[in-house]
Amino acid sequence: MTRYVWDASAVLVYLRGEPGVDVLETRLAESSEHYLCAVNLSEVAGWLNERGMPAAELQAFTAALDLQVVAFDRPLALATGLLRTATKARGLSLGDRACLALAKQLGATALTADRAWLNLALDQAIELTRPATT
Repeated sequence: MTRYVWDASAVLVYLRGEPGVDVLETRLAESSEHYLCAVNLSEVAGWLNERGMPAAELQAFTAALDLQVVAFDRPLALATGLLRTATKARGLSLGDRACLALAKQLGATALTADRAWLNLALDQAIELTRPATT
């Protein structure tokens, strides 16, 4: 079974129906497993709250996502930290690295809308959800 780990940027593309949502809808329709690191859930919650979504609505909204939330435990935290050197020059955040580390841990493809992830020198499957710009 195929596994996908969603970056916060992919979740926001999905929630806002932005370009690339079709890719994400296709992935959700497949017989596959979908994961979200708790760090990325925090990013999504913060973004939605900054835009006025109240806590109760935020709780229900994020619970409705069909993604398995994975705790940011010690092994995942260490794996995330070890990605800093390889990703620093591309400007990846802690959340970005947490997503990549979880994808590596699960043998999954990381889904992102962030083009900065392209051409990373990592042994990790990454799928860009936004269409390429010309």
